[in-house]
Amino acid sequence: MDAFPAPLRRCLEELQKLPGIGPKSAQRILFALLDRGPEAIGPLAGALTAVAVSVDRCPSCRAYREREERCHLCEDPRRDQGLLCVVESPADVLLVEATGEYGGLYHVLHGLLSPLRGVHPEHLGLESLESRLDGGTLREVILATPPTAEGEATASYLASLTGGRGIRVSRIAFGMPVGADFQFVDAQTLGRSLSGRKDFI
Repeated sequence: MDAFPAPLRRCLEELQKLPGIGPKSAQRILFALLDRGPEAIGPLAGALTAVAVSVDRCPSCRAYREREERCHLCEDPRRDQGLLCVVESPADVLLVEATGEYGGLYHVLHGLLSPLRGVHPEHLGLESLESRLDGGTLREVILATPPTAEGEATASYLASLTGGRGIRVSRIAFGMPVGADFQFVDAQTLGRSLSGRKDFI
């Protein structure tokens, strides 16, 4: 990388700090922008600067919103105020919304419990979650954390946190993808499909 001028090296280093971006991906991104010229870099730099100064987290759901503006998720009167879906990241909100199957509220953890990585309950914004649990309007909390060890541990912790409040706690189902053939599904996925089965009639 010493063959590159200092500004390019610095930009490559910053790009590689992003999740999923290694040296080659960083180079592809940077060179694609350079090939398109200043007219491509300027708008991107401006958009990123605008995000840095005008976006923050909603104090209630912790999803991103425009600073000092009302949260479009929390304040939408069409949303079911009795349903709360707990997700790991803002990207998960977009995925759930894309299904068109959910119309309730959200709580974004911005992480999962992981003592080995130094992520403890106080890092997940649980104060605002507990405040919502005590608000008296929720009838169900849907735990939509991933089916990993950290995701399961987080779901278990949140279930215990919610218990005793008269609120239903549910877990999203995990199992076979649509169109999958039994022969190509691993035993753990098939097992989750069996344990998460629902009535057909």
